[in-house]
This record gives sequence, structure tokens and C-alpha cells, in this order.
Amino acid sequence: MTARQKENRRRTLLRSAVQLFFFLLMPGAFTAGFAGVKYIFTQVGSGSVIEMNGFLKVLLMLLLFTVFFGRFFCGYLCAFGSLGDALYALFGFIRKKLFKKKKPSAFPPKLMRILQKLKYVNLAVIALFCVLGLFGKLAGWSVWDVFSRLTALKGVDARYLPGAILLAVLVLCMMWQSRFFCQVLCPMGALFALLPVLPYGALKRDAAHCIPKCNACERQCPVSLKLSEDGRRNGECIGCEKCAGICPKQNISGMIPNPYLSVLIRSAVFFAAGCGLGLLR
Repeated sequence: MTARQKENRRRTLLRSAVQLFFFLLMPGAFTAGFAGVKYIFTQVGSGSVIEMNGFLKVLLMLLLFTVFFGRFFCGYLCAFGSLGDALYALFGFIRKKLFKKKKPSAFPPKLMRILQKLKYVNLAVIALFCVLGLFGKLAGWSVWDVFSRLTALKGVDARYLPGAILLAVLVLCMMWQSRFFCQVLCPMGALFALLPVLPYGALKRDAAHCIPKCNACERQCPVSLKLSEDGRRNGECIGCEKCAGICPKQNISGMIPNPYLSVLIRSAVFFAAGCGLGLLR
């Protein structure tokens, strides 16, 4: 194993440990933030005053965190995203060991770039349904409600059967395509992608030292991105930093030169904020 492969493995282990930590202790961050989105549009539709509540505080914290650190929440801290990574890794292991297929499963990149736009449509539709007062009538169809109940160790009765079926379909898609939900359907991901991010919050690639036609970062990226040379942020980047781990020339850098310290600092900031907002299970 080369030094670069060892470095990539250490980064992967750190990310997996952080994902597991937040999946076990703060699985409700995503659903609480999404509830804040629904609350705002529901209040707008009913002509009611938008008052500060727990869900809105979580949403504001997630938005502010993203402005400062990019979509680090998506890449490391979101329970639904971590579930997708675990399912994709499990299916990859099964394909490799049982079916001897080393090439990762995936839909064509061009197709995925088109499908990535659907999450913005999904966000708009959800907002419209909330404004019109129709979202509440879809009770039982929400995959987020089903996921929230499962992570809270609650049962899923017949009322949630449609949502459970949709979640099962999503699970199959997430097993085949890395970060399928994050790329295609996540309304929070769409919202985060539209936010401005402070310059230091974006990864930067030093293209002058890249190996010609390498493209290792693009091949490793769950959303098939190639980083810009000037650090300009692409909203689709989920902040997983797999590109930095795989780069053979170590040309990709973030806000803090030490990648391990960078991950731990951002994780600690979110953990402290989450504890303050009551997200700790």
C-alpha cells in the first residue's frame, strides 16, 4: 500500500467515524431543519406570523453553518446522507465479493447531472404545497417522517405505509448510485446549494501541479465534479472531501491545511451548536 493510499484510508476512517458519531447522537438534525422549511412556507400560506421556534432555530443554524463551512453538514453530519454512504458501501462490498465486479455501480454521469436539477423542483413543489396548505394532507407519504421515526426507534404503522414504500425505493437507488437522494431529491440540499459560501469554505485545486488527464478527483467524487482552479464553489459539492483524499499530488486544500484538524474543528462547532439547540438524542 502506497503512502497516498494509507493517507486516503485514514481520511476515510475519520469521515466514517464522524458520520457514525452524528448518526447515533444527532440523527434528527436533517428532519428538524426540514421542518423549519415547512413551517416558514406554511405560515406564509396561511398569512400567519412567523415566530421563532425550535425548528426554525435549527434551520437558521444549518444555513449559517453552510455559509461558513460549505456543505460540510451534507458530507459528514447528515444522518440521511450517512445512511446513503453506508448502503452504497455495503452494496459495493457485495458486488465485489459475491459477483466479482470491481467497477462501482452508478448511473451515467450525464444523466445524473440532469437529475441533479430535480431537487430544486422538489423544493419548489414542497414550498408550493405548504403555501397552499396541502402538505399536511400528505401525512404518511413523507420518507422523512418514516426515517425520523426509525432513527427515534419508533414503530411504523399502517399510516406510514406509503412513506415506507417510498423509503424502500430510495434505499435501492442509494445502493446503486452514490448519494442518490442528496443529488436528486433532497430539498435541504437544494437550499444549501443556493446559499453563498465564504471563500475559505470552498475546496481549491492547484491545477498547475495536476497530472495531465488524471481526473482522479472527478472519478472519486460522489457527484462527479471536478474542482475549479480558483476555488469557485459549485453548489452541488457536498463537502465530503473525497477528492482531497484521492489526489495523487495532494493538490486539493481546504480552509485549514491539516485535514484532520479541519474536520474535527467543524464537527466540534456543529456539535456544540446542536447541543445548544437540543439536537442531542
